[in-house]
Amino acid sequence: MIVKAVQWIGGVDGYLELVDQRRLPAEFVKLRCRDVEHLYEAIKTLTVRGAPAIGVSAAYGLVLAVQSLTPSEGLGAALGDLAKTCDYLASSRPTAVNLFWALQRVRQCADEFVGAQPKATLREFQEVVLAEANAIYQEDVDMCRRIGQNGEKFIKDGAGVLTHCNAGALATAGQGTALSLMFEAHKEGRRFKVYADETRPLLQGARLTAWELQQAGIDVAVVCDNMAGWLMKQGRIDAVVTGADRIAANGDTANKIGTYGLSILAKEHRIPFYIAAPSSTFDLGIGSGAEIPIEERAREEVTAFAETPVTPEGVNVCNPAFDVTNAEDIAAIITERGVIESPNTDNIAKCLKAVPDRDKRISGSGNRIYG
Repeated sequence: MIVKAVQWIGGVDGYLELVDQRRLPAEFVKLRCRDVEHLYEAIKTLTVRGAPAIGVSAAYGLVLAVQSLTPSEGLGAALGDLAKTCDYLASSRPTAVNLFWALQRVRQCADEFVGAQPKATLREFQEVVLAEANAIYQEDVDMCRRIGQNGEKFIKDGAGVLTHCNAGALATAGQGTALSLMFEAHKEGRRFKVYADETRPLLQGARLTAWELQQAGIDVAVVCDNMAGWLMKQGRIDAVVTGADRIAANGDTANKIGTYGLSILAKEHRIPFYIAAPSSTFDLGIGSGAEIPIEERAREEVTAFAETPVTPEGVNVCNPAFDVTNAEDIAAIITERGVIESPNTDNIAKCLKAVPDRDKRISGSGNRIYG
């Protein structure tokens, strides 16, 4: 079963349906977002998470924003309101570039529509915004499948595969990025074992990845984050595959905290380390991972477990949500456009050179567009 983590229900006057990932695996609950403020909170609190899913949700957030417009405001004012909503949603989380990319893409589409048809009706304007959000959704679904098809060859029969955090259907609109490789290899009849890092402090691996793989009938074992090195030394890991939240022009990759450490361990044990991510995750406006903003999250995520205190009261906490893996330690980046082996600035540019104009991206700073 491939779950739909993000789904728009209805037409222009519809709503956004999200799987509440905070409550898995104990409960499978869907939430209905009917306004931008609700969506902002959903992104901020990790009700919806994963770079592609955040991007798709943000695109639909702009549909929610234009629902409240009235014909008397005019399309010029509508564009102004849309811009304000983009800035608001962009402030929800700083690291995943898909958020900024999706907002900019819908905004650019709306700007071009009004420029070409300044006398269009508000309803036509709303339909254009919805159509672009739907296009982003469908492209994400297709992208996930192609990433899996391009990378399933790296999941060998009888292999042990380690993954970190959650890069499956719960993180996208489709069947995932890193887990898509496993789903496609499973379809081919290959048998392999997946070791899912629990992924402290919020346990996305233990709660979400293990749940998805179990639902799909794939052999999965949850391991504590600090067990990975020992498993590698024992020869039980043949490949490491993770997703990504932002990839710099040179291939340096930001992903859930703990990924960098895995890349060093994999290098030491001569195990290939793969990143699976869509082209929309590349931020070609920054040269290296040193420029990627790293989100610092609330101390309470570390100081308590299931609302039970696990640290001394008042102790200081450092809680970065992401880290950056060096491109030189990545064997390949698997995208919907193809596999980028030994990623560097030139190899990445060659793979992405056919990016169409409407796929222009926006940097995490939210103030410059780059191609």
